[in-house]
Amino acid sequence: MNGEEDPLRDRRGAWPLGGGHPSALSSAPPTRRRHRGRFTLIGAVLGGVVLLTLLLAFGLGRDPSVVRSALIGRRAPVFDLPLLDGTGRLGLADLRGQIVVVNFWGSWCAGCRLEHSALEAAWRRYRDQGVMMLGVSFQDSPASSRAFARDLQMNWPLATDSSSRTALAYGVYGAPETFFIDRRGIVRDRWTGPITYERLTDEITRLQGEHR
Repeated sequence: MNGEEDPLRDRRGAWPLGGGHPSALSSAPPTRRRHRGRFTLIGAVLGGVVLLTLLLAFGLGRDPSVVRSALIGRRAPVFDLPLLDGTGRLGLADLRGQIVVVNFWGSWCAGCRLEHSALEAAWRRYRDQGVMMLGVSFQDSPASSRAFARDLQMNWPLATDSSSRTALAYGVYGAPETFFIDRRGIVRDRWTGPITYERLTDEITRLQGEHR
């Protein structure tokens, strides 16, 4: 520059340490960029762990047997099914004004065998109190269902849903599943899996106290 000394150079003609030519693009040192990327990755992993922990805590805190159904609070789907013993048919319209417990079961279902004593005890207790229990065989042949019912001595009304149309209308995922319908024909509760005697009596007693 016409012999004039550039003030940005040191006396040896080099650019100052850590600096650069004014026209050069500034950038973070490679080591700093690596650290920044590492911190970002660690933050993402920690965030995912925290989110997964919260989801697990929420799920474990809920009762997996209580599955919310879109039918709850709505009128129960109408059905008219042949009785398993071949003596006729039974429809929801025939049960108007009663509390109805609809239990979907199958001879292939281990949980159905587990819940049998609870259903039997509830039927014995409430059968003369305006409560109807109806067992609907699900994805099962009539012959297998009848053999299962005889083996367990199921003495409440049993129907067969060979087309699974009723099960689909109720949104059944598998057996056993139990639905509670009040005297007005509204679905009030749903239970997935083997039901307990306590759950049966609590829900039936609650519905008995309503709409008298």
